[in-house]
This record gives sequence, C-alpha cells and structure tokens, in this order.
Amino acid sequence: MNIIDRTIGFFAPQAGLRRVAARAQISTLMNYDAASRGRRAYGWKAPATAADAAAFGSRARMRQLSRDMVRNRPYAARAKDVIVANVVGAGIMPSIRSENDNAKATVQDLLERHLLTPSLDSLGEYDLLEMQQIAMSAVFTDGEVLLRRRWRTGSYGVGLPLPYQVEMIEVDCLDTTVQSYGDNLVIEGVEYGPTGAIEAYHLYNEHPGAVRHRKALQSSRVHWSDVIHIRRMDRPGQLRGVPWLAPVMMTLGEISDYQEAQILKQKISSLMAVMIKWASGSVRGEKPGAGLEELAPGAIVDLPEGAEPVTVNPPTVEGYDDFMTVALRSVAVGIGITFESLSGNLRQVNFSSGRMGRNEMDRLIHMWRRSMMIMQFGVGMERWFREGLAIAGHKGIPFNLDWTPPRRILIDPTREIPAMIEEVEAGLASRQGVQRELGRDPDRIRAERKQDEEADKASGLTPAASTGNQQKPAAEPAEDEGANNAEDGQ
Repeated sequence: MNIIDRTIGFFAPQAGLRRVAARAQISTLMNYDAASRGRRAYGWKAPATAADAAAFGSRARMRQLSRDMVRNRPYAARAKDVIVANVVGAGIMPSIRSENDNAKATVQDLLERHLLTPSLDSLGEYDLLEMQQIAMSAVFTDGEVLLRRRWRTGSYGVGLPLPYQVEMIEVDCLDTTVQSYGDNLVIEGVEYGPTGAIEAYHLYNEHPGAVRHRKALQSSRVHWSDVIHIRRMDRPGQLRGVPWLAPVMMTLGEISDYQEAQILKQKISSLMAVMIKWASGSVRGEKPGAGLEELAPGAIVDLPEGAEPVTVNPPTVEGYDDFMTVALRSVAVGIGITFESLSGNLRQVNFSSGRMGRNEMDRLIHMWRRSMMIMQFGVGMERWFREGLAIAGHKGIPFNLDWTPPRRILIDPTREIPAMIEEVEAGLASRQGVQRELGRDPDRIRAERKQDEEADKASGLTPAASTGNQQKPAAEPAEDEGANNAEDGQ
C-alpha cells in the first residue's frame, strides 16, 4: 500500500479496501509480461493511434531521410534495387484475352501503341513498364506514389492513340495546408468522404521542392477517379503508406557510422608513424628528424646525437565481418529480403539453403506484386484504358486484361523445371499457370509453337522431339554403312 492507499484507508476503510482488492485483482490477471510497465519495459512506446495517425506529421521527415539513405547509403540503394527488380523486373506485361479475334486485334493494337510507348507519359519519356519500375521505386523510398490522369484534347491530343496521358507525382505535391472541403475532412492533402473513403486529392501544380517554379505554387482538387494511389497497407483502415526503410533506418545509420569509423581505423593501421625521442640535454637541429617523413624501403636517415626513433603501433581492425553480417541480417529481415540478396555475400550458400531463403522472399514478392502493382497500379491503368477506349469510339468491346509478371530466375533449372513438369502431369498445376509463373505469356507461346510447327512442315523437318531438338529426316543407310555399324556393334 502506498501513502494514498493508507490515507484513504484511514479515513474511509471501505473505499481503501476496494482499492487494495482491485489492485490485487489486476496483478493476478496480468498474465502478459509484455503488458507490464516495470523496469524491463521501460522506454517502450505503445501509443493507441490509428493506422494513418501513427505516421501523422512525420511522413515528410521519414521520406527525406529515406531518400538521403538511398542516395548515400549503399545498402539502402541495394535494398531498393532488389525490391524493384524482383517485384517489377523488366515489367509486368499486360495481355489481351478475348473470344472475338477482331476485337482482340483492335484492343491489342491500341494497347501496344498507347500503353507500351512513351505516348502514355505526360512528359513523353516513359512507357507502362518503365512507369511500373519508377512507381515501385517511389513506393519503397517514399512509402507511396500518385499517378494522375491528364485528359488530352485539341492540340494536346494530336498523335495520341487514346485521349489521355499519365503524370507520375511524388506525394510531396499533396497540399498539407488544406484542412477541409465542405463537410469532408482533409488530412495531409487527402480528402476523406462521409464513409471514410478517399474522395479527392489536393495537389500542387508543381513540386514544392523544385529549383524554380513556372507559376505561383497553388493546389487544386483532383477527384479520386483521376488518381491512382499506390502504397503498401499493413493495418485495417490504413490508406497512407510509409517508407519501407522506416523499421531499419536507425540500424542503417549506425552501420554507416561504424563503416566510416572502421575505414578511418584501417587508414590509420596502414600508416607507419615514427616519433623522435630526445635525450635530456641534447641539442636539437634546425630540422630535427629530417628524412623520416619520406621513409622508403632501404632508406638510411641520419638523426642528430641524442635523438632516438620510436615506431608507433597503429590499431588493428578486428570483428568487422562478424558485426556487419549480423547487422545486415537484421536489415534484410526488417525489409523482407534475403541477406544474400542485400549483401551480395554468397559464402556458405548451397542449393537447399538458397532455395529455402528464396522461397520465403518469393512469397513476399508475390504478395507485394499482387497487392500493389496489379490490384492498384494494374487495375487503375485498366480502368483508365477502358474509359479511353470508350471515348475513342471503342465502347463495349469484350476483352479481359491479364498481367504476366517477369520471369523468375531459377536457382537450378535442372532440378526445378522437371519438378514443374511433374506438377503439370500430376494435375497439381496448369501449364499456363506455370508459364505465367515463369514470366511467359501462354497465348504467345501457343502462337509461336504453332508458327514453329508450320515452319518445320514447310521446311520438311520432322516434328520436334521431346528434347526440343529438330532433326532432318534420316536417310536410308548405305549397305557398307550398315555393315560397318553391325561390325561396330559386335
């Protein structure tokens, strides 16, 4: 009992008894050590904030730190490249599927001329696949990225297969000064409707961090249908993203500081320094120790009487590899990639360990690719593509748009491909499913195989064998050749 309990117990015994009983009951029910507030949990932060409120007011700071780390910290840049290369790679290719051949040809032509050319970009620089790479890179570094649809009419739309273009916007362009729009709440430039869903974005006409502005900086309201908001969502109700380096920023900073200290220590350890010890009462010359500053192999340096050279033992570098290995493993785990892919260190890695680590990483890659680059980027681009087709006079064309991810690099094709074939033959997977998993388009493979077969027939070649080798029809062996073969067989 503390002094308050004793005071209450003295003046109001019944109330004091209830306080003591309640405290004892709480102590009995406290079964989770993590929920305690004792010495071991001192300094733990556990704010009861909502998903988006957890990063409120700190997103800009985290973005700036994350960008600086990607610019100046090699392992942060490497982590970004690994994520982008595995999630997007050369690009998640769209393909048209339709039972109407004429409709498929029309849509395929417009897709190739608009989405797969720089005509799609408002700056005229990027096609769809390059946009995927830049968008994923921005999501990793900044936590989120915005794509804005720009309708092009009149002289601005001349030469475009479809009357719109896409502008890629960093989230710095969100106007955080707007607090409301009518009855809707606006938080950090994002406008939320009565149901809590995003209704609009308040965007600056230019990046506020630009060197120069062509016009006065001002924001405008852009409806959600003209914006694709790409981010990773980890909690229910989360609508904003945070930089992927957030959990490991402190560790990355400390690793960088440790490396700088070790580099300086290595420089010092590679130096040979000499101090001159003078005997008491000795007379020093005008330039004592002349010649020691340029010591070379075989050099002979005369020192004045009473001077004695003393070499300095520089410090040695120890434990560097062990520390960096443990630290980089923590960073790799925090980001969701393997230690080998982050560090480039493949020592002590065999097929089994490499495959197990890669399998865990592949699950995350598939999850990120589907949730962000297909369900957000891809679905949004398909919606804009269909609306552009309707305005261009192609409304109501029946087709489906499929997304084929890039080819996954096999660790050991001699083991993995036979396993895939067995899965297909056993009915555990479909052939086109395996083909898409390898980053190939089943329709294109089917069409190319048909073309190969027709070309083989036209050239007089036999059908391809199971090994994939194509051979000309075997000629009848001559009698002497047959005899020689028989003799060889004997």
